[in-house]
Amino acid sequence: MTVYTTEWTMTSDITPETAYRDLEGAAPDTWRLSWLSDRRLTRAQALAGMELDELFSDPDGVHDRMVQAQLDIRADQLGMLRDQALIRLAKSMAERLSSDLPDGPTPPGPNPCGPRSPHTGHSKHHVIDLPLEPPRATRVALSDS
Repeated sequence: MTVYTTEWTMTSDITPETAYRDLEGAAPDTWRLSWLSDRRLTRAQALAGMELDELFSDPDGVHDRMVQAQLDIRADQLGMLRDQALIRLAKSMAERLSSDLPDGPTPPGPNPCGPRSPHTGHSKHHVIDLPLEPPRATRVALSDS
């Protein structure tokens, strides 16, 4: 995981999100994150946002307490909670993916996403509630028999 920084931009080797200097900002050192573009940030905050995205992008850190602590620290530097940052990043990804889809007609054949609504022609979406925290491990006593 590496964040590449220049005087004007920040990019990542594992995520498509970027940070860039805002020339229209009130302060001379104003930055914006691609996934948090409604906020003016300092360079340090922009770097924290890029690092936050990289940490979220690493599946090995999901159950690592040290990684979770680093996520909390970087989210706090942006003035938000870890979960808020994750939601903003997920929305940014969804917007990017939906803009990559072709605008043409729906191809014939079965829809892998499920049946289409007769009213809209779109697939019916199902909401799945996932726990925010991983399940806690429980101890089981084993007998020597």
